[in-house]
Amino acid sequence: MQTVVKLPPTDSNPSTSDLDGWIKTEGNPQMKTWVLHTSAAGDMVSGIWECTVGSYHATYSAYEYVVLIEGKITITPDGEQPVTVKAGDAFVVEPTFKGTWKIEENVRKHFDFRTK
Repeated sequence: MQTVVKLPPTDSNPSTSDLDGWIKTEGNPQMKTWVLHTSAAGDMVSGIWECTVGSYHATYSAYEYVVLIEGKITITPDGEQPVTVKAGDAFVVEPTFKGTWKIEENVRKHFDFRTK
């Protein structure tokens, strides 16, 4: 088993389905997801996600670490204050998150999420 894995480029075919638990609420945003690596134990997934302008209500079931490469998002947890992130920012989303992701500028992010 490899202990260091260089992630491949995103030139392969991405998934274009909306993520589970994500419901469009404004506009017609379009997602692309490249899963670039899954850990040997199957509990961590790394990849790239892109999305066009619009909004989703999202329900999470996994912990996610994000580095925003391009774009701007305002994330508003239900009943809480909005958090705006832009290119260069890093942030985490807890597995209990429910709320709105407003994609204000086309987004490209690197993600790592724990599935278990």
